[in-house]
Formats: sequence, structure tokens, C-alpha cells
Amino acid sequence: MGLQEGVTVRRRPSRSAALARSAHGKFWGGVDTFGAMVILGLGALRHLATDIVLRRFSWREYFDQAWFMTRVAFLPTVLVAIPFGIIIAVQVGAVASQIGAVSFTGAVNGIGILRQAAPLVTSLLMAGAVGSAVCAQLGAQTVREEVDAMRVMGLDPVQRIVAPRVAAAMTVGFLLNIVVAATAMLTGYIINVGGGSVSSGAYLSSFIAFAQPTDLILAEGKAVIFGFLAMVIAAYKGLTASGGPKGVADAVNQCVVIAVIVLAVVNVAITQGYVMLVPARIA
Repeated sequence: MGLQEGVTVRRRPSRSAALARSAHGKFWGGVDTFGAMVILGLGALRHLATDIVLRRFSWREYFDQAWFMTRVAFLPTVLVAIPFGIIIAVQVGAVASQIGAVSFTGAVNGIGILRQAAPLVTSLLMAGAVGSAVCAQLGAQTVREEVDAMRVMGLDPVQRIVAPRVAAAMTVGFLLNIVVAATAMLTGYIINVGGGSVSSGAYLSSFIAFAQPTDLILAEGKAVIFGFLAMVIAAYKGLTASGGPKGVADAVNQCVVIAVIVLAVVNVAITQGYVMLVPARIA
């Protein structure tokens, strides 16, 4: 039976075309999300600076959030730092004994923890523990329309909610990195010196000979940046959550995944820049 005149036949779009459109939409959606996060982060820093200068910063909210983040992340941080210290100490000690460089164990172990392991653990805890908790908190306030109520009353959520949490996350990240570095380095010292593979004097002298003050500055700078990025991502996902409890759960999941990926990329970029710009110390 022939087709009637004037009838248009529509072809079903191919699977490749549908995938291309989906990828195109996700790409531009990701660009929009990135731009919104950048605007949120810059806005939080602007409010943080101006409010402190004008003496209207909410210090009570800052201390409350800092204490909340510390309670959430301190114990997991210590529990994660100890295995990290053990793994690094065992692996470095085994390789050093094979090549006959046991006297340099302290330098390799200590600098490795200070430059990489401690900021890495801090970033994971800031993204996983602190970021998820803050995202869930803000997401619950968003779906209950508390954030909209603040806007109706003329209050800026970025100023009232995000800025104090960003400042608290940067402070807690700075302090957590010190805890991680001290715990992991002490664990490595106990494993290597307590196991009899190297003397205490040789272990400490090698670390002192090769370590630089810029290593500590690098580690603490990473921790502050990681705290800022993790909190901006958590705040954005929390403030844009929708769809009730399921939407909050999805926002928390997305927050953790995005934060871990972003912090890993930033860690590589900062480390590469440090290696290129700061010459290694020769004992």
C-alpha cells in the first residue's frame, strides 16, 4: 500500500546521533556547573574579606562550623594517617635496603609524607567526611526551603552560609594536614627505627639534611586550597539540591565524586609546579 501524498516520513535518529547530543549536553552542563562554582567561590572570598574588614563577619558561625568539621574529620584522619605511614615506611625501607641506601630512609619517608601523603589524606578527608556532611546539611536546608526564606528576607546565603564555612574549611584543612603529617611521620619513625633497620640519629639527620622549609609551605598551602575547593563544591551541590531526600542523597554523592577528582587534579598541578620552580636541596 503506497504512502498518501503529503505525508512526511520521519526517520528515527541513529544511536550515534543521540549519544553525540547527550555528550554535547553534558559537556555544556559541566561548563555551566564549573562557572557557577567559580562564581560561588569568588563570591565567598569577597564576602569573607569584606566582612572581616568591616567587622561584620559571623565569627560564631565560623567557630561552630570549624568545631563541627573537626569533630567529623579528626578521628578518621588519624585512623587513615597511621596506615599511610606504615605503608610508606615499609615500602621505602624495603627499597632502601635493597639498594643499600638505608641511611636515607628518613629523608625519603619524611619528605614523601610531608609533600604528598599528608596533603592527599587531608584532601580525601575534606572531600569525603567534611564535604559530604556540609553538603547534606545545606541540601536539607535547601529542600526545606530555608535558603529561599533567607533570600525572601533579603539575606545573601553566600554571605551568611557559604563564607563562614569556607573560612572554617580552610582553617580545619590547615590543621588537619599538621595532624596527618605528624602522625604518619611518627609512625614511619617507629616502624624503621623500632624495627632496627636504621638508627634514630641517621633517620633524623637524613630528613633534616634534605627537607626544606618550602616543603612545609607546600603541604600547608595544598591543605588550605583543598579545604577551599572541597567546601565550594559541597556548598554548591547543597544549595542546588532538589527533589527531597533522594535529591539530597544524589547531591552528596556527586559532591564527593567531583571533589575527589578535582582535588586529585589540583594536587598533581601544584606538585608539578613546585618541582619545576623550587630546586631540590642537595645535602
